[in-house]
Amino acid sequence: MSFRPLRIDQSRQTADLEQLFGVLREARDRLGHYRGTMRWKTIKDRSYLYRRVGAKDSSLGPRSAETETAKAAFDEGKARSQALHESAKRRIEEMAPVNRALGLARVPHIAARIIRKLDDQRLLGGAVTIVGTNSLYCYEAMAGGHFATELASTEDIDLLFDSRARLQIASEALSTSGLAGLLQSVDGSFQKLSGGFRMVNRDNYLVDLIAPAPKDVARSRPQSLMGAGDDLVAAEIRGLQWLVNGPKVRAMAIDMRGLPVPLICVDPRFYAIHKLWLSGLEDREPVRRRRDRAQAKAVADLVAAHLPALRFDDPALQSLPKALRERASELAASAPEDAARW
Repeated sequence: MSFRPLRIDQSRQTADLEQLFGVLREARDRLGHYRGTMRWKTIKDRSYLYRRVGAKDSSLGPRSAETETAKAAFDEGKARSQALHESAKRRIEEMAPVNRALGLARVPHIAARIIRKLDDQRLLGGAVTIVGTNSLYCYEAMAGGHFATELASTEDIDLLFDSRARLQIASEALSTSGLAGLLQSVDGSFQKLSGGFRMVNRDNYLVDLIAPAPKDVARSRPQSLMGAGDDLVAAEIRGLQWLVNGPKVRAMAIDMRGLPVPLICVDPRFYAIHKLWLSGLEDREPVRRRRDRAQAKAVADLVAAHLPALRFDDPALQSLPKALRERASELAASAPEDAARW
């Protein structure tokens, strides 16, 4: 059996964690409105209200009833948001040992740290989407269960870059150091390998930046997140345009420490069809082709049995080439009898 639904106790614990994680993320977003500090500054015997964000000071005007009200509202709002964030974070950390004891810890620790950092920098789901084997943690969370370990285990993470996305950079450091700097802020042992699209840490955990191959390779520029001098440059791979253009899904998974991880991945139907296509490429290694097909079948079975709202006759799949859509019938033919309705 490639997929096992959660037990009742596991489902209840996961639901409670999802609620708390939602509170944590809302508190984080609120804190985003209260970045920096507000303070009074005296200039030529007159007091002015200044807001500092990073190294930049901005004057909000001379001291008055209006600016005093603004500062009081800012200080109160920030304090309340911080209290909400700290309370939710503390409760989530208290739940972590229980999550591990219940067998809910799934996502590798280093992958979870990278994903959280991408999310903090507002890159996840915009410029960067999680693809490859780590996507299975998203799909199993959507369906409320776990894939077999041999299907979901991996020692790397693939980051799909969409150069069309409008980057919203949450820190000045990222704008100068790029994705390579972001990875090194997670683990200082990460270093770039030859080829320029891959980094590895001391534990041989690999991170690949990949992107669709452009139509006109000769005229295209290297695809890089920030264009920083020593940043990663995406490996351009055929077939990825289907994943970039397809819809995205999101779910909360749980890492090996028992802490929540936000995941945004390609639609599982697109994943299954793309994996099936990969399994048929004659120039792909046989071991990878067998794993591709196993993952394609497992995800297709999961969609059919546990995610009935995601149908393979959905118009959303029209963006895929007809030849690929027609191959979905291969997956349907091997799906469980009670699930083969697409």
